[in-house]
Amino acid sequence: MTRREYPEYPMIGVGVVILGPDGILLIKRGNPPRQGSWSLPGGRQKLGETVETCAQREVQEETGLNVSLIGLIDVINSIQPDDHDRIRYHYTLTDFAATVEGGALQPGSDAMDARWFCRQDIAKLELWSETERVIDLAIEMYETLNPGSMVPNVP
Repeated sequence: MTRREYPEYPMIGVGVVILGPDGILLIKRGNPPRQGSWSLPGGRQKLGETVETCAQREVQEETGLNVSLIGLIDVINSIQPDDHDRIRYHYTLTDFAATVEGGALQPGSDAMDARWFCRQDIAKLELWSETERVIDLAIEMYETLNPGSMVPNVP
């Protein structure tokens, strides 16, 4: 099994911007990297699993919700060196936009908490800049695909 910290190869991670009637869903990370920080639900892709299946599985495991994927937002490189310039973490992150199809919001084992946020409150959380960027892109994607419709609680 490949180690997360100081890996031999990049890890593939999948994140999901969930747009719902109460805004945008974020989870408080229960594991490194960024443990204790608010983030998008998601996780590592398993061998033999498509990124789409991974996205839906991770959302269900971390939030208890079932989602319908709207589309691919972006692919992001997250490379974090340590103080000696050795690569401590290296993830290739594939982010999707999604809407809720069912289930009940309940933080899973990898999440310390899961909550809906309006866009104004997200700006106060000091998220990773890439997370904020993909949230904005997800909102734009949703509104482009649903003309005249806006994401609730997202001014």
